[in-house]
Amino acid sequence: MDRSYWNGKKAVHRRAMMKGAGYCDRDIRTKPHIGVANTFMEGSPGTAHLRTLAEKVKEGIWEAGGIPIEFGVPATCGNVANGAEEIKYEQAARDVVAASIELVSKVHHFDGLVTIASCDNIIAGCYLGMARLDIPTLCVTGGSMTAGNYKGQKIVQAQLDVAALSDESEEVLNEMEECVCPSFGACPSMGTANTMQMAGEVLNLVLPGTSTIPAIDNLKLRKCREAGRAIVEMTKANRKPSDLITRETILNAIAFAMATAASTNIVLHLIAIGNELGIKITLDDFDEYASRIPCITGVIPSGPYTVVDFHYAGGPLTVLKMIEDELYTDVPTMDGRTWKELLANVEAKSSDIIRTLDNPLFDEPGLKILKGNLSPMGCIVRPTGVPKEMKKFSGKARVFSSDLEAYEAIVAGKIQAGDVIVIRYEGCVGAPGMKELMVTTDALIAHNLHKSVGLITDARFSGFNYGAIIGHITPEAAKGGLIALIEDGDIISVDTIEGTINLEVPEEVIKERRKNWLPPEPKVKKGLLDIYARTCRPADEGGAMQPWDIEYK
Repeated sequence: MDRSYWNGKKAVHRRAMMKGAGYCDRDIRTKPHIGVANTFMEGSPGTAHLRTLAEKVKEGIWEAGGIPIEFGVPATCGNVANGAEEIKYEQAARDVVAASIELVSKVHHFDGLVTIASCDNIIAGCYLGMARLDIPTLCVTGGSMTAGNYKGQKIVQAQLDVAALSDESEEVLNEMEECVCPSFGACPSMGTANTMQMAGEVLNLVLPGTSTIPAIDNLKLRKCREAGRAIVEMTKANRKPSDLITRETILNAIAFAMATAASTNIVLHLIAIGNELGIKITLDDFDEYASRIPCITGVIPSGPYTVVDFHYAGGPLTVLKMIEDELYTDVPTMDGRTWKELLANVEAKSSDIIRTLDNPLFDEPGLKILKGNLSPMGCIVRPTGVPKEMKKFSGKARVFSSDLEAYEAIVAGKIQAGDVIVIRYEGCVGAPGMKELMVTTDALIAHNLHKSVGLITDARFSGFNYGAIIGHITPEAAKGGLIALIEDGDIISVDTIEGTINLEVPEEVIKERRKNWLPPEPKVKKGLLDIYARTCRPADEGGAMQPWDIEYK
């Protein structure tokens, strides 16, 4: 490590600031400076406990001979904005988190970095920032909450979301909300939060075996201290993301996503992380693994089990052991071993929660890329959440320009079996921010239409969502994609097995419609979302505020 930044006459003002903050001269001059980026926020169970974890991480850093410097990172809870217009900030929040980590780490010249995060695009943003900085770094995850207990039955947040859009009484909903979040931690289904926590292990950003430790398990505290010690070791060895995340590493994460029926948002995040490191990942890479790896896990919504159940059944390492033959195992891990060496010590036992590849829970992959004239670049579906009646569907388009419009049509009884809901102008540029649709998808289930009505959109979904729902259609409507030219009554055909999505309208009709199409006025013309819309890449390229001229390796 180069200590010149903190030694000599030119560094006197830096040392004075550090001393004014309570650090001692010897520590400042000789020890590695480790940033501790904490996404603590009191307004969510996924982040409200992270102060406690940060203290344990800092203990480990001091113990191993480093000096920890904690700082705050913006954090939000997507479920708070569920059903509100503000949900469109969540995707852009990923880039704000990455930029915040970059900003503080660059100015304060950290030798290494620990991020502490739990939720959705916040943890994805941490990974983006870690890859961008390319200094020794690791992430400590907040873990999952336990399931609630409502009148003797297990309950999770996704069930409450659906119930809220049904005809349940307010009294029943009040009872449910009292018990649905009984502990700290991320909501215990295979949402984006837990998906990205788990993916961190495969990406060599989270210590192996630690990502899914439940928030209530005090093993989490001990592993936080271990993480503090580990980052000092990594810093002294100068093990950086560019050394630990290769193309093969990201492909391993894609294989893991297939086996676990990960949140569809992982597609955006893995592509964006690759971009930060000059590694080109495309939807074709996902399609390749979809043809080979079926889903072998039964975590909600693909099965009845919580992430806490999944952890105690073996967690990510057991899944990786089960799919070992499909992995690149000669790539490194965080501690210097290869994945082959690490997995040699993993004893994996098959269960109803995690099975083997030759006895999967589903014959389908956890994720599937669809292509056709409606989405020539590709769009995404989670096959394990699609009812068998809707694996292939064709129906008349019902076109809407927002999540709320479509929801209101469902509630008013205007959506019938056989319809295909189209929600457009909600993509990266159109929303702007690539809105996460929640109320329409939940309303389809609440009104028992999810087995007879399809939905396509240029927006995205929560990892909680399930049904015949296809997202990330590109090009998006705001950029002139074919989805912008759909009219009520047009026939849309989707085949989630063969991977096709098409608008059944003659080409000459499409050409005529295109002549009359004009780009809509931006919905937002100032602030963060305006900047995001002007600078983001399209969804099939990760949807992040990243350069368009990346030099790929």
